[in-house]
Amino acid sequence: MKKHCLIIFMMGMIGMFLISCAGRQVNTMAPSFQPYVFPANQYVPKIDNFVVILDTSSSMADRYHGKVKAAIAQNFLTAMNQTLPELKYNAALRTFGHDAYLPDRSTMLVYGVTSYSTSGFETALKGVKGPGGDSSIPLAKAITAAGEDMKSGQGPIAIIIVSDGEDMDQTPVQAADALKKHFGDRLCIDTVQVGDNPGGKVILKQIAKTSECGIFTKADKLADPSSMAGFVESIFLAKPAPVAVLDSDGDGVPDNKDKCPNTPKGVKVDVFGCPLDADRDGVPDYLDQCPDTPLGATVDARGCWTYASRVLFDFNSAKVKPEADAALTEAVSILKKIPDLKLQIDGHTDNVGSAAYNMALSLKRAEAVKEFLVSKGIDPKRLSTKGFGFTRPAASNDTKEGRAKNRRVELTPVK
Repeated sequence: MKKHCLIIFMMGMIGMFLISCAGRQVNTMAPSFQPYVFPANQYVPKIDNFVVILDTSSSMADRYHGKVKAAIAQNFLTAMNQTLPELKYNAALRTFGHDAYLPDRSTMLVYGVTSYSTSGFETALKGVKGPGGDSSIPLAKAITAAGEDMKSGQGPIAIIIVSDGEDMDQTPVQAADALKKHFGDRLCIDTVQVGDNPGGKVILKQIAKTSECGIFTKADKLADPSSMAGFVESIFLAKPAPVAVLDSDGDGVPDNKDKCPNTPKGVKVDVFGCPLDADRDGVPDYLDQCPDTPLGATVDARGCWTYASRVLFDFNSAKVKPEADAALTEAVSILKKIPDLKLQIDGHTDNVGSAAYNMALSLKRAEAVKEFLVSKGIDPKRLSTKGFGFTRPAASNDTKEGRAKNRRVELTPVK
């Protein structure tokens, strides 16, 4: 009988030992969690460094909604790790509240500080032992130690505390406040509560509040992929700043779309960045001295309908030469296409001779062109003539060539 009882006692002890050993490590796999995948190249790191502080104190062995809180915490961090894009971070995982079998019962750095990788963080998380120790003072020490972990880091820092918050006094809040004063605006402290302990909620909220950018949330609110993605984005990710599009000439059209990249400042342009040309004569409006030239007319550099280069007169002559036929036929064609178009025919001369003589000669040249147009079927009522003598030279009268260019006519639309 005694031998039988001894066997039963030994089997019970072995069972308790196995259960105890099984409790030393918690399954970290989040069942059926399909992480949200952030689009590639659409996000950049919001922070440069982060430390996760995980509660492994004895209260985390309690159950919440039928699950061990330590398992909930590790499943939460597994899901976070699976969701976080593998960008450039310096990362660390620190635990606190260990059981007596560990040499340091306050806090331990179990991962990092190192360049973050999904696989590296997962391996470290799987190696975290089960809950079993004190919580309040160890969390304060863990927060202070996290500051030491990040002391050589540059740029923004995030500390994420995952805990039930139970059995804690104000010591962790004071440690968080001291850390915030040291790092200033570089630091955000975020807290995630596992369970629903009211006192723990108050403490964890106070810790998050020490940094104005910190957030408090509950692990069970982040169980689905969409909510977890929002959590990860709010702490770790930012949209890249839009690339400044150059507009070198300041016309309002970016260089990559500007077909006229050297438009003078202040000139009105079209959607292609080219100066407006309302009459479509090839001369932009800001240079066009004759903005109402009819479509199809041959113009000079000023945008004026002129025949200075094609309808030229011999010295002291008002006779239209055969060489002008093609140019004047163009004018006839335009007048016939635009029935309501009226023209003023302006005659000009060089400066040889008196002003009175040249004024009369210029008018004769204008009348000669009018006669040509009328002979081609244009109503004379649509045509008026005017002589300007040598008062409006198109070229210098100091040379033979210049004087030849000044013996000309110009056609001006009349509204």
